[in-house]
Amino acid sequence: MQLTGAQIVMECLIEQGVDTIFGYPGGTILNVYDELYKYQDKINHVLTSHEQGAAHAADGYARATGKVGVCMATSGPGATNLVTGIATAYMDSIPLVAITCNVAVSLLGKDSFQEVDVTGVTMPITKHNFIVKDVNKLADTLRRAFEIAREGRPGPVLVDIAKDVTANKCSYERVAPTEIVRSTENITEEDIDQAVKAIKASKKPMCFVGGGCVLSDADEELAKFVELVDAPVCDSLMGKGAYDNSKPNYTGMLGMHGTKTSNLSVAECDLFIAIGTRFSDRVLGNPKKFANKAKILHIDIDPAEINKNIKVDYSIIGDVKEVLSRLNAKLEKKNNAEWMKHVMDRKAALPSPYNPDVFSGPVIIRMIDELTNSDAIITTDVGQHQMWAAQNYKYKKPRTLLSSGGLGTMGFGLGACIGAQIARPEKQVINIAGDGCFRMNLNEIATASRYNVPIIQIVINNHVLGMVRQWQTLFYDHRYSNTVLHDAVDFVKVSEGLGAKAERVDNCNDFKAAMQRALDSKTPYVIECIIDDDDKVWPMVAPGDSISNVFSEEDLNKKD
Repeated sequence: MQLTGAQIVMECLIEQGVDTIFGYPGGTILNVYDELYKYQDKINHVLTSHEQGAAHAADGYARATGKVGVCMATSGPGATNLVTGIATAYMDSIPLVAITCNVAVSLLGKDSFQEVDVTGVTMPITKHNFIVKDVNKLADTLRRAFEIAREGRPGPVLVDIAKDVTANKCSYERVAPTEIVRSTENITEEDIDQAVKAIKASKKPMCFVGGGCVLSDADEELAKFVELVDAPVCDSLMGKGAYDNSKPNYTGMLGMHGTKTSNLSVAECDLFIAIGTRFSDRVLGNPKKFANKAKILHIDIDPAEINKNIKVDYSIIGDVKEVLSRLNAKLEKKNNAEWMKHVMDRKAALPSPYNPDVFSGPVIIRMIDELTNSDAIITTDVGQHQMWAAQNYKYKKPRTLLSSGGLGTMGFGLGACIGAQIARPEKQVINIAGDGCFRMNLNEIATASRYNVPIIQIVINNHVLGMVRQWQTLFYDHRYSNTVLHDAVDFVKVSEGLGAKAERVDNCNDFKAAMQRALDSKTPYVIECIIDDDDKVWPMVAPGDSISNVFSEEDLNKKD
């Protein structure tokens, strides 16, 4: 049948199983939005307040479901407003398809109104991108975009379509989506056998869980693997929930704000098993001093990650779920009782770095954990509140902490929260933000209100850019350059003005009551929590130092 390019876009989205898209219209994409009006019974479009919000919402939708998130924008500033969201997805390997429309083919390259070379702009932050100048190539390009976004290590793909292509016609026939096969071509029996031999020889193994375990849906295989290896488990920010954080052998996050148990145990282990991780600098600290007593086994889907940030002794390249399944088939259950007791005794002996009687970020997160029975989906922005959320909520299942790990995008959380809540209406989705992050994209409260998306927005307000201030306190001799936010902004009034219910609290009892009201309301709800300016994230490792030199506030006071 003969269809316009705009109709082909709609048909291809349906073909790929897309039920929800996030976007903002404009001149060059008008033909697509005109067709979207006619397809509104088949595709749910969420109009965000800003294109960046659309990208973050599509990202949150993808993280919460494992499906490809889809966002749309017009040319020029519409397209460039997607860039931060696309880069966020790229750094965390999130499957995303961004569809933009550009000026007509005859106007390309002529500095036309709202023209920008968005494929050039996004080349470094996408797995691949396309510009479509011929309607006959449109359907196959869109199909390929979804395939690339899902296959291997996932990531974002951008498709830019010239406006006249959306009006031109060509023949279209529906095609079933390409089945994505798990990446196994680089898995060798030799690598598997070497890993099994190393695991059998180990007396002090330590498992480190990264985001690849979440992306590959490997939680069941991971749980079995850990049981067979008989090892303590730590994780990265992106790996949260892949291994049940409530299990006794879970030792907490690793790295700059990792627990003392995790950081010190890595320094003592004899085999460090890194699963689905890229060894970021926030995990490694000083790579020359990382796990110096251990052999390192690295499992990852991307060959480029092996030996990129740290030299490893063994590696298996392939989809984590498939690799763990093959390892499990060859492993016999080990008993490392002495090592496990040593690590668990350390875990039990170390005190909590936070006072439970003081209204603070960690205490707020723990109350949220209690009131939601550890069963909510938590999204975060970036900073102290992000680390507190990672440290103090019990993530028992994958896809329950959605956070910008690689790019560290302030303003990410609220859009992601909306996307995740729309994707998972049966769950309660809660965004944790600091006051600095919230003001970056708080306009998306209007989006939640427009569609009555029952998110809960927690604003942990210390009236400063907390994480930057923490560094200024510890490493810049208390020179608080442009990090103090004591001003006249009233987040409760702003949130109410954007259509949400909102209240402010400054103590534990009032917070618990407000949080229960929010949970019961089934409407967008904002709770501003006033905490002390100088609250910090503990423990901490100084930038570039060995993670074994992890210190708490108590350690710091002893030095003074």
